Amino acid sequence: MPSSHEVEAPNDVCCRRPNGTAVGFPTTPPEDTTMTAGNTRRTTALRSRTAAVGAIAVAGALLLTGCGDQTKDNGSGSDSETTKANSAPLADKLPADIRNKGVVKVGSDIAYAPVEFKDDSGKVVGIDPDLAEALGKQLGVKFEFQNATFDTLIGGLASKRYDIAMSAMTDTKDRQEGVDADTGKKVGEGVDFVDYFTAGVSLYTNKGYDQGIKTWDDLCGKTMAVQRNTFSHDLAKDQAKKCKKDGEKALKIEDFATNPEAETRMRSKGADVVSADFPIAAYSVKNAGGGKYFEIVGDQVEAGPYGIAVSKDNTELRDAVQAAVQAIIDNGEYKKIVDKWGVADGAVTEAKINGGS
Repeated sequence: MPSSHEVEAPNDVCCRRPNGTAVGFPTTPPEDTTMTAGNTRRTTALRSRTAAVGAIAVAGALLLTGCGDQTKDNGSGSDSETTKANSAPLADKLPADIRNKGVVKVGSDIAYAPVEFKDDSGKVVGIDPDLAEALGKQLGVKFEFQNATFDTLIGGLASKRYDIAMSAMTDTKDRQEGVDADTGKKVGEGVDFVDYFTAGVSLYTNKGYDQGIKTWDDLCGKTMAVQRNTFSHDLAKDQAKKCKKDGEKALKIEDFATNPEAETRMRSKGADVVSADFPIAAYSVKNAGGGKYFEIVGDQVEAGPYGIAVSKDNTELRDAVQAAVQAIIDNGEYKKIVDKWGVADGAVTEAKINGGS
């Protein structure tokens, strides 16, 4: 399969800048974007953005950008940090070491607008950063986002690079149990999730060039560009097997490190269709090229919960995060954020632990 390095992005296409922003995307939330949550249930038991757990668990190298580790761990916080923690309603729920440092390190793939991405100044913005800021007020700490590729995030938790992973990551049984989704074999300890949002998966094409694609069964004989190790990638592989089994033309899959790179491939006519989580697809359709580049085809499928991932040996932090998510749901701050980004249809009312299946 071609790698992302083999694709040359035309000057006018939507692609990732070196700082991680997407060309043609505004860096403020859309005023009138409404992302509906209607979905079609598929037979597979997986959920969106599901990476191959085996690859994640054994990932030896974390591809971090300049965002890096911005904290200095001296074992104690400043006076201002201590005051902030003491005044926060849920500060006493945090593990003592994190409370003293005043920082929660967040692993995230910061190229997934509008969930998390960088604005023109390089600042991390989006749904997750806004929610994390609200959680920080409840817990009396700062949530610091550190950029990495999506398929290294769970490995980063295992190696203690991050305290949590917050990156449009779907809560699934495979991830909870440390099972490789492709082989069904146990490959790691797994992680716990605090669920905070719901999203499905969508197909989208170049505008005015849908080639009759309305459902996944229309993909036989087509070329799909997709971010690797996501649930969209898993669905594409499942569909390719189905095309072959049914005697249809082959579905060709090209996978890339980021979703903007997959979109670039489609813009250059190297691929016919892209699949991504519905909020990301809807945001791209509305904003890329001023809304002139892409269109969604068909309904979203397999709606499932996004979860904040925490190592299984850090139940105190998991429970603190759950309490903070529930607090911002209850006090209305959560609603303000999802309304701001036009994703209210994906809102949840309860911060469940390991609610995915």
